[in-house]
Amino acid sequence: MEIDDLTAAEERVWRAFPRGEPVDFRQSPGEDPADGAGWGAERTVRARVLRALLLGGPRQDGETAALSLAGARITGRLDVQYATIDHPVRLRHCHFDEAPRCHAARLRELNLSESVLPGLVAHAVQVDGVVRLTRARCTGIVRLAGARIAGSLYLEGAEVAAPDAGEPVLQLNQAAVGADLWAPGLRVHGQTRLSGATVAGSVNLGEARLGNPGHAALEAETFTVGGDLLVRHAQVRGSVGLRGARIAGRLDLSYTCLSHPEGSALRASSSTIGELWLRKGPPMDGALNLRRAQIDVLFLEPESAPGEVLLNHLSYTSLVPHEPAERRLPMLERDRDGYIPHAYEQLTTAYRRVGDDHAARLVQLAKQRRHRHTLPWYGRLWGLVQDVTVGYGFRPLRAAGWLLSLLALGSVAFALHHPQPLKADEAPPFQPVFYTLDLLLPVISFGQDSAFAPRGGYQVLAYVLVLTGWILATTVIAGVTRAVSRQ
Repeated sequence: MEIDDLTAAEERVWRAFPRGEPVDFRQSPGEDPADGAGWGAERTVRARVLRALLLGGPRQDGETAALSLAGARITGRLDVQYATIDHPVRLRHCHFDEAPRCHAARLRELNLSESVLPGLVAHAVQVDGVVRLTRARCTGIVRLAGARIAGSLYLEGAEVAAPDAGEPVLQLNQAAVGADLWAPGLRVHGQTRLSGATVAGSVNLGEARLGNPGHAALEAETFTVGGDLLVRHAQVRGSVGLRGARIAGRLDLSYTCLSHPEGSALRASSSTIGELWLRKGPPMDGALNLRRAQIDVLFLEPESAPGEVLLNHLSYTSLVPHEPAERRLPMLERDRDGYIPHAYEQLTTAYRRVGDDHAARLVQLAKQRRHRHTLPWYGRLWGLVQDVTVGYGFRPLRAAGWLLSLLALGSVAFALHHPQPLKADEAPPFQPVFYTLDLLLPVISFGQDSAFAPRGGYQVLAYVLVLTGWILATTVIAGVTRAVSRQ
């Protein structure tokens, strides 16, 4: 391209390029690039002029060439697909008439901060430095799938919206980011896809607004994060899919509103997470799916737990904050899979690890009661007897209460009406208390029950005392055996 073919605005950009000098067409700091379609020729640059600069622009000895442009309207399509560009590309506060294309290109740096674009085609791009889309506004799909970014990817305050796109509007699947993915305040109207992506550092989605109601808002299956995944103070309308994700640090969902009533609001099944924080936020509107997840520290406040959970084969080392068992157990009862013994064992282990044996016993008692409802009628009946009498062995003092009550009943009854001796001349003096003990305790004999024989209704009372004594003894032995075996 000959320089004589350039407009005044383009010539200014052309002359600044060899020295890497910035060109700023902005007339005021607060102007909005969304109004760029009305900007005149004095600040309009054709995309083919920029392409010519990037692929073969002039050089100046001793200077580092760079394209640094702000406040311009860029007409036509900036197409550098498959190209290798050895200098930074900074197009800030610009208005693009068409979506730039840099598919499979290799760049030093790409900066489109605070620009307005009808999309971006940059899948499989390689960037040796950073990619900046800070406060950029994209009215079409942003394609960064398979991108290789050596530095960080900045999306803070950016907005991506593509009505009726029929596909994810922010595509980062299979991308590899060598540092951080920095996106606090990100707004996406449609699905964000991070499936198979890898971020060596941390991901910050604090105060993000992700909306795809009724569908997946954030799809991040097998997503790998070397640091933390922070989604604090965010609002997500649609599901968050983290199946098979690997998060070395903290997945922090504190103060965040998750809403997907059609299914799982958070699906982190088969994932490995250092710490999962669900706290200080409203209960998620939708199910919490942690099936087969492995978590070192589960920070879960009961108030943040949803009405439906899936916890089959979830394993965690620590559960914080420390809460009474009565506040933790209702969540296990809301498991969509029904009775899951493993969930109760995990909670028991967590309480024992911090030395709260009382809470551990309450969890085990709740487990036995839940298990009882899965048995046939005769198993439920026997379980009910064990529960009422000794609380499945976890409340042994209850047996003593029953024994004392029956002892008092029998002692009073037989004191008012002595049973007849079997052999009057050989019978010892009648003692109503020891006679009742003889009936209640099957392995102890004071010689009273063999010397006297009650009649009528008192004989029925004696049979009842014998039967209840055997039941109490059996349940105590069964309960104690169960408790000792767990210890």
